[in-house]
Amino acid sequence: MSSTSKSEIILKGIPASPGVAHGSAFIYLKGELEIPSYLVPADKREEEIERFEQSLLETRRQISAIRNEVEERLGEEEARIFDAHQMVLEDRALIEETITGVIDSGYNIEHCFQKVASRYIEAFANIDDEYIKERVSDIRDVARRLLQNLMGKSDNALGRLSHEKVIVAEDLSPSDTATLEKGRVLAIVTDQGSRTSHAVIMARSIAVPAVVGLHNASKQINPGDTILVDGYEGLLILNPKDDTLFRYGKIRIERQNIQRMFEESLKFPAKTQDGADLTVMLNIEGLEDPAVLRTSGAEGVGLFRTEALFLRKDRFPSEDEQFVVYKRIVEGISPQPVIIRTLDLGGDKMLQNNSLFDYEEANPFMGYRAIRFCLENPQLFKDQLRAILRASAYGTAKIMFPMISCIDELLDARQMVNECMDELQRRGQPYDIRIKIGSMIEIPGAAYSADHLAQNCDFFSIGTNDLIQYMLAVDRVNDRIAHLYQPSHPAVIRTIHHVIQSAHKYSIPVGICGEMAGDPVFAPLLYGLGADELSISQSALPEIKYLIRAMRLDDARKLAGDVLNCSRPHEITELVRKFYFDHIGPGVVKPV
Repeated sequence: MSSTSKSEIILKGIPASPGVAHGSAFIYLKGELEIPSYLVPADKREEEIERFEQSLLETRRQISAIRNEVEERLGEEEARIFDAHQMVLEDRALIEETITGVIDSGYNIEHCFQKVASRYIEAFANIDDEYIKERVSDIRDVARRLLQNLMGKSDNALGRLSHEKVIVAEDLSPSDTATLEKGRVLAIVTDQGSRTSHAVIMARSIAVPAVVGLHNASKQINPGDTILVDGYEGLLILNPKDDTLFRYGKIRIERQNIQRMFEESLKFPAKTQDGADLTVMLNIEGLEDPAVLRTSGAEGVGLFRTEALFLRKDRFPSEDEQFVVYKRIVEGISPQPVIIRTLDLGGDKMLQNNSLFDYEEANPFMGYRAIRFCLENPQLFKDQLRAILRASAYGTAKIMFPMISCIDELLDARQMVNECMDELQRRGQPYDIRIKIGSMIEIPGAAYSADHLAQNCDFFSIGTNDLIQYMLAVDRVNDRIAHLYQPSHPAVIRTIHHVIQSAHKYSIPVGICGEMAGDPVFAPLLYGLGADELSISQSALPEIKYLIRAMRLDDARKLAGDVLNCSRPHEITELVRKFYFDHIGPGVVKPV
């Protein structure tokens, strides 16, 4: 049947892994497991617990085998995904709550484990952090595998693909994607997910295109339908017409050439055509390999998020445990700098089973979190500060406080740093006595008090994600109003400019570390506004560096002047997009 015999339908999602693919759809819809629920006689409950322990051992064995297979095919970095799965299986709270459930309720082990796991999944799913939300898939994946082992069931349809297919699913877990091979998978598209999902990580690892966040694509596509996937623009085209296929055939070749061109720039400094040296750094979670970071082409770490260390353990790690993690990165990329953000925990990022979080907040986005939580829990805060200070003896570490809203919070936090320095001095433990201390600017109150804060800081880092959310009163994870989350809003641009001017008045540098910084369309504008450095994801690095080397800083400053005179978001969008396409160089394919 000709591809023109059906209507062409274009669906828009989130571009997650670059590339273009065309082929037949394989619909992968995992049904919910039907969990048995029945009472177990008191004299049989020990057998239930024994059955649970045996299934734990079997699940660990299976995950270990998958990890070894992934490491052999794709490398250590990708295999590390499954370390998180093993940690779930070793979580004493989850295990003990399940066993206690059997003993106290008398219900079978599958019922009790499902109840406990569901509570964990719900808690993590409600955390307003894209990376942490994606870790829900770890718990869900492990829980399903363990339940299947308990019930004597299995499903591994993706591992049995016999022909090249485009996989269409509601979502994919790490176990689903672990056995995928490039020769059998043309592309991956999912209703759910984000750029940090494990499906995306695996798609990038085997270099296949991926589009996520398509909402209901799996319900619109039938098995065997012909679809085209554009991982650059986040498009899924159902029943592509012949002229669409012809156009995308050319686009595929051009895009591959362009990506190679971008990646060549990683070998060279981020120097503009008019000789300006610009700084590009990386955002990390702390699990990354320091050797990879050191050779990435970036100039250090502009944002080390530390929450994952706490949330992975579901408890407060000790000073020594934190020190090991911070030292590994700081020492590993020395002499490049590492900016470590102190704990942004509380409100919407809560540890379970902890008395410090025993109540619900009506608005956790603006609640008891980050620096507010840390200042009210000084011993926990000091554990982290001492760990960072100790790591600073092994390279260039900097301390950054999140969610500062006023000068008093900043001064109180700095005082705690001073107290920690005194404590380490009494212990005889070394640290960098000239360590730099900075503040994130992500609350409008901080932005408009930037001149006061700048007099008590060594640097600023503008967190555009929350700043835009708070300034425009837009919950960025709310689909109904997501269109109002506009980096191009004049108020956002003017606020960023004001913060930069206030900082430079007192001779302190300003970095920008939100999604806006990693968007190549906005990066030139941010440099033009005066930003001293951008901190971005590693995947965005090649294109940003190429763009820097292709433009003039004077032109970016002129762009900033023009943008500051705009009164409407669409005017700003048009200007920054025109600048991008005018300066990125010849041969770049514009969006379809």
